[in-house]
Amino acid sequence: MKPESYIDQVIDIATEAGKKIRDIYQLGDFEREIKSDNTPVTSADIAAHNIIINALKELTPEIPVLSEEDADIAFSERCNWQRYWLVDPLDGTGEFIAGSGDFSVIIALVEHNRPIVGVVYVPMTEVCYYAIAGLGAYKRANGNEVRISSRQIGHDDDSPLRLAVSRRQDPQSVIKLFNQNKHCELVVLGGAALKSCLVAEGRADSYVRIGPTGEWDTGAAQIIVEEAGGQIMDLTLQPLSYNERESLENPNFIVVGSPNLAWDEILIAES
Repeated sequence: MKPESYIDQVIDIATEAGKKIRDIYQLGDFEREIKSDNTPVTSADIAAHNIIINALKELTPEIPVLSEEDADIAFSERCNWQRYWLVDPLDGTGEFIAGSGDFSVIIALVEHNRPIVGVVYVPMTEVCYYAIAGLGAYKRANGNEVRISSRQIGHDDDSPLRLAVSRRQDPQSVIKLFNQNKHCELVVLGGAALKSCLVAEGRADSYVRIGPTGEWDTGAAQIIVEEAGGQIMDLTLQPLSYNERESLENPNFIVVGSPNLAWDEILIAES
């Protein structure tokens, strides 16, 4: 079965999980805990996880599912997966707890260590970004669907780089990574996937993430960004890959809308 034949069902699954998250968020009555990796998890994360896992198992019972909230699967088992679902039921749990509204539901389909389908659904705005390998990236909002593309910048373009940053992040920690000859403007938004989608639709030129993230944080965003004309790479400018290591933690990474720029000159080497 080709991915395009069930993309609408996957979007429906993300939407259903998003509605549950939104209901819990608006009630303001949720439980929270700190996981063993010192990151927060809430009852909204778990509720969304259960909705997505059950629905994906019904949709494609032959495809395994790896979720942030059920990621304790040995590499000796995972390494045999040729295709699997990669899920973050609630990306931006910290933003959810803080009450910013900047969080999303993420579902990706990974094949041969590369995402081939990605869905990012934003519960509080009901906006959905999605992509299928070879078929483009799209945004659904207010009953309309448009194809999106990243902003392509020429080598001689001296306009400022628009950097997506978190409202809870020190902007200087990001700006210092860029060559001071390149002027930067900041676009503030929470949630890793949402900032990547800003790049995909051309509203930002780059997003750099320093600090721990899991493969579930980037899987869907990566195919969306790539189909829009951009790339997600580690800070040595190599593409991210999936399910190739015991650890599911990503390296620090950069999302770029215009891969043809000389990012090896713009980006200061990681110390």
